[in-house]
Amino acid sequence: MSRITTVFNQLSEAGTKAFIPFITAGDSGLDNTYDLMQTLVDNGADVIELGVPFSDPMADGPMIAKSHERAVADGVSLHDVLDLVKKFRQTNDTTAIVLMGYLNPIEVFGYQTFADVASESGVDGVLVVDMPPEEAHDLKQRLDGVDIDFIFLVAPTTTNDRLEFLANVASGFVYFVSLKGVTGAGHIDVDAVNANMARIRQFIDLPVGVGFGIKDAATAKAVSTAADAVIVGSSLVSFIEQYATDRDKMLTSVGALSAEISAAVK
Repeated sequence: MSRITTVFNQLSEAGTKAFIPFITAGDSGLDNTYDLMQTLVDNGADVIELGVPFSDPMADGPMIAKSHERAVADGVSLHDVLDLVKKFRQTNDTTAIVLMGYLNPIEVFGYQTFADVASESGVDGVLVVDMPPEEAHDLKQRLDGVDIDFIFLVAPTTTNDRLEFLANVASGFVYFVSLKGVTGAGHIDVDAVNANMARIRQFIDLPVGVGFGIKDAATAKAVSTAADAVIVGSSLVSFIEQYATDRDKMLTSVGALSAEISAAVK
């Protein structure tokens, strides 16, 4: 059983939901990212999504795109991200880690090598935002071989046929994109989310996490009534940008918002 499945099973038994924060690895420095990961855990994170820096983050809004740019400018690579996870695993063997990024760095790495090193480092799941599930067979086969979950995005526009296909290829959980567009865009429509959740559950038995548009504890609480997890990124990344030169303020701000959201969904 994967670490992600264990986390969701434990939360389900407790009658509560998962808090999944997103930060971009290496934004403000790899040492700060490590400290931020510890801060997120201390303030209720059940799963951490680590963005793998990429030069063309086309699915991300301005806030997260800029975090990619900063990390890329500092030379942060997929190798560095995997080393960071390995370091985190030296003190934490319970919080699940999902790498969220784009296909090109994985292709450069090589599917099998990536799967092997990710497994050795302690990665639990991978979400490749620009890989359609119909083209994911080869990478999935290698991730399955090392018990790493392959997580896919579901959008409001995803057809029932696509949902039925995803039910056979996704593992761990699925990530419901609550808004059309890029990360950080717009305001979430909770009623629309609930309607989509009901449709998704007709086809997919996995836990469903909801992201895009969740900026505060109130929104997180509203979404968590139907979702199994809430995913928050841009609001946290904004603190990393704002306090890039003030590590203590960065950690305090990220920790405070994380604690508020975690409490709201639990």
